[in-house]
Amino acid sequence: MQKILLTGSNGLLGQKLVRLILDRGEYELIATARGENRLPSLNGGVYRNLDVTDRDQVRQTMAEFKPDYVIHTAAMTNVDQCETEREDCWKLNVDAVRYLAEACQAHNARLIHLSTDFIFDGESGPYNESARPNPLSYYGQSKLAAEELLLASQNLHYAIARTVLVYGIAHDMSRSNIILWVKNSLENRKPIKVVDDQWRTPTLAEDLAMGCYLMAKHDATGIFNISGRDLLTPYDMAVQTAGFFGLDQSFMTRADSSTFTQPAKRPAKTGFIIDKARLQLGYEPHSFMEGIALVAKQLAVSQENG
Repeated sequence: MQKILLTGSNGLLGQKLVRLILDRGEYELIATARGENRLPSLNGGVYRNLDVTDRDQVRQTMAEFKPDYVIHTAAMTNVDQCETEREDCWKLNVDAVRYLAEACQAHNARLIHLSTDFIFDGESGPYNESARPNPLSYYGQSKLAAEELLLASQNLHYAIARTVLVYGIAHDMSRSNIILWVKNSLENRKPIKVVDDQWRTPTLAEDLAMGCYLMAKHDATGIFNISGRDLLTPYDMAVQTAGFFGLDQSFMTRADSSTFTQPAKRPAKTGFIIDKARLQLGYEPHSFMEGIALVAKQLAVSQENG
């Protein structure tokens, strides 16, 4: 049976991939992340503590397990933190990719690397795979540098999954997302300002996990846009969320992004055209409304169990 080594298995996407890979049972799984395993059950999968910014650890782990595929989800994704902590951002978003690429070359493994819509300036979204990048933030620059590193590599089997605004529920509820934020705020009758001049194609974490899985299954090479299919502003997303849960929308106010002070500049209109992934991989994401329903269901289950 072929093996998949997953980085960042404690993160939101990592957790969804662990579940998907184990449930499908088509691959052996080596889940890795920094620190302790935070997942309740690995059902026959193996967990290994791995700091991807440590070249020797990467080499040793790859030599020990010799995976056929590496799905690299570990990254520094807090856009403002990347702006202020540039050295750490570069280590995690660029150096780690270099170390993994070297190790994949040495063991003839395929590397599936996660990238982002923030490599674009937002002037002409939604984008297809051949659009010209022009990042506005240090986070975007670091993710583009990692892509360029892979594009320039010799004898490396790689694929890049670009995605947009990932949302969903992690097992330990450690992360908030727009759905939970809107729901909790409106339930508590707390006024919120929601941006209405930025556009994205928000991506359900389960859909992104499936996209990465399909890329491994199809031995995909090159760049694939793996995102949701609805082009929405955060205000649109908030309206759909409030509508789904039957909450009072009078506490919501439209705002433009200039009213928020953030260290990193955001692109105005990104979003992805996903025709290539649909055609070549059979990738079919949920609508945003379907995504809300899935998150609501998971929320109910976690509250029952909690």
